[in-house]
Amino acid sequence: MKRILSAFLCATILLYVSCSDETVIFETDQDSIEVETNQSVLDNSLSMDNAGVLDIFSEDQTTGKFARFADEQAGDYPLTLVAQISPPSYTNAQNLTASHVHVDGDFAYVSYNTVDAKYAGGIDIVNVADPNSPYVSGRLYYTNADISSVKYEDGYVYAAGGVDSEKSVLATANSFVAKIKVENGRFNLSAGILYGFQEGFVATDVETNGNEVIVTSGKDGFVTRYNKNTMEAIDDASYTDLRSIDVRDNKIGLLDADFGVRILDNNLAELSSIPIDADFRVADKRTLAISPTKVMVSEGDAGAGVYDLNTGSFLERVAIPINPDNVAQSDIVTNAVAVNEDVLLMANGGAGLCLSDGIAAAGSDLVGIIKLNGSINYVESKGDYIFAASGRNGLQIIKMNKPSDSLDGECASTQEYRGSSNLSVNSGQQNAYNSGNRGKRLRSLTVDGELLICGTWTVRNGVNIGDDATLEMNGTLIVARNSRRRNLTVGENGTFRVEGSLTIYGDLVLEDGATLEFIGSDSRVNIFGNVERGDNVTVMGTFDDVQDKF
Repeated sequence: MKRILSAFLCATILLYVSCSDETVIFETDQDSIEVETNQSVLDNSLSMDNAGVLDIFSEDQTTGKFARFADEQAGDYPLTLVAQISPPSYTNAQNLTASHVHVDGDFAYVSYNTVDAKYAGGIDIVNVADPNSPYVSGRLYYTNADISSVKYEDGYVYAAGGVDSEKSVLATANSFVAKIKVENGRFNLSAGILYGFQEGFVATDVETNGNEVIVTSGKDGFVTRYNKNTMEAIDDASYTDLRSIDVRDNKIGLLDADFGVRILDNNLAELSSIPIDADFRVADKRTLAISPTKVMVSEGDAGAGVYDLNTGSFLERVAIPINPDNVAQSDIVTNAVAVNEDVLLMANGGAGLCLSDGIAAAGSDLVGIIKLNGSINYVESKGDYIFAASGRNGLQIIKMNKPSDSLDGECASTQEYRGSSNLSVNSGQQNAYNSGNRGKRLRSLTVDGELLICGTWTVRNGVNIGDDATLEMNGTLIVARNSRRRNLTVGENGTFRVEGSLTIYGDLVLEDGATLEFIGSDSRVNIFGNVERGDNVTVMGTFDDVQDKF
């Protein structure tokens, strides 16, 4: 994150000046804001070229290097890349990068800023209600201001960013927060936009807390509480260099780059503090995340620090695993951290996106590095999704494919699979496995006997059901990826029974006499290649054919 001194809105209508000298509330006539109305521009922002099964590079215990399936066993966390969103681009703004993401319900709200002396920004609204068909539903351009952070709540986007007060008639300080109306995934500027200003080089983060909006600003800045309805400043407290804010259970956590973590109450009175001896570097993106009992802090080249929320004591340090080996040392930094239940995600710049689990227990356990393109600068995760901001490579939407809780009852008699990443069932064998509560990643799946798989599974390469063999699945199965397509083949007189969700980045090949049976009424199949049928093929049951391939 850089210092932002951007030219702001030139024409404004003054609405209210608060009792605080640091805050001005006003409504813009929108001369410096544009809403994208060309649907083809929005549609072309989304790419599914690399969609599909994601590799996770884990550490080889013998060599210490990171590689796919380093231990030759099936891995946990069957992640898939849903799509990528290219950053907005318009006149005088061809180098925007994603700065922040907030996820709420069926939408992800993404902020963008610039990396050079030209100041411009934007906000995207991405509809992820259907993981098979995400799309950009709304886009707003700030033609002369960067946006550092966004938060959505109750029909409004709250955007924090920078303003050059010397070039603005009414701005009293460089940091601003905006309240923008959103309806059905689209911006509604006709409702007007409320703004507030506060001291500091740039507003770095924004959160909501009940009837309030809380904003942090960077060097020589403040943490300020605003009334959510009027955007009037209620009170503030000055700090040296605030980078991030998180709110949980009436506790406000601040990351002060000149000190460490500060825990405040709702009135901004300090309850406790955690001094941290780390190099947060000047004007870099750094975040903190609060769980019910812990505070996770991105600490640059030191990785992520984990601290006890109540006592402030140091619990552990999660180091930065490196892949590939030729990453510049200056690019190996933890820029952001995010927590999703038991999972800790670290945006490690050029060293990629790291996933560890067990963070809710005594200590974390490294799973590996998620194979993504670009330098990972920010990460947000909620529900079944991970959103990774990767510089000029844009926003990458990842689905975690968490198994459904109902599968435990439906497949209660199966055992969790803990074997090879190349799962093979020989002729005459009858096996049944579940994926456990994390899901399973496989290299390949070959069935020449009978196999039942329950839960969530990804297969990097193809799936082959042999002649007269049977594969039954209950849950989710995802095969290959869009940039490296592989087939699912059902051999002569073979049987494939599907109850749940099937995705194939490749062809579904049904050889002579093959049977494809969908069980129940809620199954869906999403095939990115073709359906190839031999003679006397039987397809039966009710299912949702996402791409109309049958």
